[in-house]
Amino acid sequence: MTGYLDSAVERVPFGDHVGKSGATLERVLLADGRRVVVKKLSPATDLVMALTGDTTGREYEVWASGLLDRLPAGLGHAVLDGWREADGAVLVMRDLGDTVLTWEDRLDRAGCRRLLAAVAAMHRAFLGQPPDGLVPLPVLIDSFAPDRVAPYAGGPNPLPALVLRGWEHFADQVPAELADPVFALLDDPAPLTTALAARPCTLIHGDLATVNVALEDDRVTLLDWSLPAAAPGAFDLARFLAGCSSVIDATREEVIADYRELAGPAYDEPALRLALLAGLVWLGWNKALDAAEQPDPRIRYRERADRDWWLGQARLTLDAGLF
Repeated sequence: MTGYLDSAVERVPFGDHVGKSGATLERVLLADGRRVVVKKLSPATDLVMALTGDTTGREYEVWASGLLDRLPAGLGHAVLDGWREADGAVLVMRDLGDTVLTWEDRLDRAGCRRLLAAVAAMHRAFLGQPPDGLVPLPVLIDSFAPDRVAPYAGGPNPLPALVLRGWEHFADQVPAELADPVFALLDDPAPLTTALAARPCTLIHGDLATVNVALEDDRVTLLDWSLPAAAPGAFDLARFLAGCSSVIDATREEVIADYRELAGPAYDEPALRLALLAGLVWLGWNKALDAAEQPDPRIRYRERADRDWWLGQARLTLDAGLF
């Protein structure tokens, strides 16, 4: 179904969108005056697809399955239409304009609670009955493993080279008693994924970040459903903290406390401990890279403190003997 593009009168590439995967986005003006966003899903251009073994357009499949229409009230998606193509798929989405958060936007605690409340409602709604056929949890945990990223380091996307350099910094900065378990899990995430899967699981978004959120008047809308998985809800929380704590005007402990309250039965303390370790395995390279290479000394100091917080959480999880 390509009717949306058949009626296009203007197509403008999204040259400045905040995603780092390389996904191709266009803003399209339709003949009836509506504006939509068209997203091309192809592993040839989308690094996340390539790294996670997505050859057909998982984000399209999630929408086509009807899963996004089962989200609880107050939590929405933006997809209007989609179709398969020979090298992947295409999605047509509502153009949400400036309701979509950017890395320049900050969330105060109330705004963060609003987002967490909508996500926690999803975690409660699917608790104990996550859908089948989602992203395997090991793929989410080790998607930035050096061996997985290295084949793409010479390509047009600069991210793989940054990831590899970040893990080099991680090895230099982090004591062996913490670095060695992290690198072991990058090589084989099975012990961590088995422990996570044994906790109460639900549907998670898998890439919860402010830049994948639109705060509309009547709902929170989540974008980029390319990495949904069956996992404890705390996995979303940990990914959110790992990627976005620098743009949230609340402490990590306050964000965790708010999620604990909002999630209710979907909150599980051992799962949080495991998810925080998984967050470091996923983004430890970035913590170390920023701690070493940020040119602004104030930001570098902040990022070193952030790195040390995550290392402290990893130590707690490892000492707890949860896997």
